[in-house]
Amino acid sequence: MTYTAHLDTFARDNLPPAEQQPDYLFELPELEFPGRLNCASELLDRRVAQGQGGRACLQAPGGQRWTYADLHDKANRIANVLVHDMGLVPGNRVLLRAPNNPMLVACWFAVMKAGGIAVATMPLLRAKELAQIIEKAQVSHALCDAALADELLTAQARLPVLREVRCFNDDTAKGLEAAMQRQGATFTNADTAADDTCLIAFTSGTTGAPKGTMHFHRDVMAVCACWPKHTLKAGPDDVFIGSPPLAFTFGLGGLVLFPMSIGASTVLLEKAGPPALLEAIPQFKATVLFTAPTSYRAMAEEAGKRRISAPLGGSLRKCVSAGEALPTGTRALWKQHTGIEMIDGIGATEMLHIFISADEAHARPGATGTVVPGYRACVMDNSGRPVPPGTIGRLAVKGPTGCRYLADERQAKYVKDGWNYTGDAYTMDADGYFHFQSRTDDMIVSAGYNIGAPEVEEALLLHEAVAECAVIGAPDADRGQIVKAFVVLRAGHQPGDAMVRTLQDFVKQAIAPYKYPRAIEFRSELPRTPTGKLQRFRLRDA
Repeated sequence: MTYTAHLDTFARDNLPPAEQQPDYLFELPELEFPGRLNCASELLDRRVAQGQGGRACLQAPGGQRWTYADLHDKANRIANVLVHDMGLVPGNRVLLRAPNNPMLVACWFAVMKAGGIAVATMPLLRAKELAQIIEKAQVSHALCDAALADELLTAQARLPVLREVRCFNDDTAKGLEAAMQRQGATFTNADTAADDTCLIAFTSGTTGAPKGTMHFHRDVMAVCACWPKHTLKAGPDDVFIGSPPLAFTFGLGGLVLFPMSIGASTVLLEKAGPPALLEAIPQFKATVLFTAPTSYRAMAEEAGKRRISAPLGGSLRKCVSAGEALPTGTRALWKQHTGIEMIDGIGATEMLHIFISADEAHARPGATGTVVPGYRACVMDNSGRPVPPGTIGRLAVKGPTGCRYLADERQAKYVKDGWNYTGDAYTMDADGYFHFQSRTDDMIVSAGYNIGAPEVEEALLLHEAVAECAVIGAPDADRGQIVKAFVVLRAGHQPGDAMVRTLQDFVKQAIAPYKYPRAIEFRSELPRTPTGKLQRFRLRDA
């Protein structure tokens, strides 16, 4: 029996009831966690205590280079500010708002050390969206990059629950840095329970209203013990880099938790679009890249020209794709130009990180991969029964992590009979490889045929004129639904009836003709979340 260290019990009071939570699996020896656990002690303090404080930890443009000891010093000072200046008690929620930079990481670890609960937010969110999060999570404290303070302060003015805000990267007397200088560099970490909530991650909104997902200290350590160890297989001399915001669990894991769990270093870019990544990878001699399929597709040709990959004499040796489905064409294009086989994976904010994947040696085009050690997965029918190999059904997963929505009735939809239902339609083949079909909400039923939107998108992306595309089911009196595509053309190609016919004929040659888009609408851009995920629901609503 363990007892919470939280004096503010809001998170524990708002966990889903036990009968609505998934089954948790701790079958690997490395998942046998003690009752008392603080993830900051494991990921940061232990490294310094073992004499590795001088190792490189965080790098950023402009010459910033922090060792583990530097990060430890700053996180301790910020924890002291939180407790002694801002009145934080264990269990309080602390909103974090910044682009990816070293101070954001120091603030995150400070919150862990003090026993608080980090609520990291996307940099692009506006006051209205921030207010929804503050109210839902009853956020009392915030640490914010001065460059992004305006929207947060606007939200604070409406919500008295947010009583303490400090800004960093602020050289005034009121800034966090000035307060840090008045505090000591030592801090005794909160004696948190392994099942004390340490972060509330809000979903990025591909399906509308965001949901808060609660994760424990043990969850943070569990995701470090599963996919990185068994699939990524990086080492302490690797240099990580990527585009996902740290408020997105894909970014938190890939750019902070996983490198620090093995004593490696990471490069943090405040702006990490394809041009910035192409510059930064050789500049920092980055070896492990995390980004979304859209970025890989945009970078492929130029990455080959610049020879940034290890097979071509550069530094980059491992490339991870997640966040949305990886089209077969994008995988092939990247390998053609760089010589690197991508590591694909599916994770979920609800599960914290990746649970189905395959390393470079076992990757198969068109397949996400197999179940990551520590997890179980299967494909279910609508009654919760496993379906035979090759049959489309609902992906269900369980492992050491699982869905715990913050006071949300949608918990009962995500978790059933101990399984987490991710909202994805998959098939599993006879070899145990899982093949993505669509989001369950994106399956198109046209004249009795089941058509996965991503399959049509993948076919369209093979045409040289198509830069981006999205496919939905549009209502139709005769067929129930028809396949409708929204297409962004590459420069030099013109929209119009002739292009519509060209693309339709191309798709008919690539996949079964009944799947071709009967309607095509040309757009200058597609709606995406701040993490780059496609928002098909906005296209459907329009």
